[in-house]
Amino acid sequence: MLVQSELVEIKGGAAKWVIGIGIGAIITFIIGVVDGYIRPISCNAKK
Repeated sequence: MLVQSELVEIKGGAAKWVIGIGIGAIITFIIGVVDGYIRPISCNAKK
């Protein structure tokens, strides 16, 4: 059986990391969409 003090010590897991990574992924996606709209480059562009 868990004691009350043990229940207080349980951490919430990696929720903060998941939220941070999710927000970062959304921002990166939006930046990519805006960059592709403003500066379209074809896939077979020659350098």
